[in-house]
Amino acid sequence: MANSETPYNPDLEDLRRIPVDLFASKKLPGLSSGDLGFADSSENLVFILRKSSSSLKSLLDSSGVPLFSISRPHNGMWELHKGDVEKRKELVLTAKRTSNKFSKTELKVSFAGESSQHLVIKGCPFQKSCTIYNQDSIVAQTSLMYKLRQIYVGRSKFRLTIFPGSIDHSLVVAMVATFLQG
Repeated sequence: MANSETPYNPDLEDLRRIPVDLFASKKLPGLSSGDLGFADSSENLVFILRKSSSSLKSLLDSSGVPLFSISRPHNGMWELHKGDVEKRKELVLTAKRTSNKFSKTELKVSFAGESSQHLVIKGCPFQKSCTIYNQDSIVAQTSLMYKLRQIYVGRSKFRLTIFPGSIDHSLVVAMVATFLQG
């Protein structure tokens, strides 16, 4: 009788329990001047953050299709709509600054139509460092890219780690972009 061991084949549910790292940089292949790209570990472009004006940005997928537009209607408040900047569709979320000190900023994120779900983003935009919280759990976290024996850490590249959960990755990237904008 032969031993019929089957190799481990993770199903989709197993893959949803693994954190995902995206690497952000302005120097990824395929980006226009002023764009910020988010790539996977194989350097495949996943999302593009494009600046439309001083108060408007668009989040695009890798093929250039607009996913969200980020606008700043007034000081301390941001809105995220589905679609591109010119054809803003439904409101997805609003983010309001609740604390702004030199080394620490905090935003409260409220989803449109859901009065019960709120996220909090805490960190320092200058250091490209923030953590997104859903009550007591961490949704995502950014950090600068360090190298061994590096004295000065550049702010041009950073890592975004998205932890397993129910929030869409494009929405997390849009929230991080909103935080960095402020």
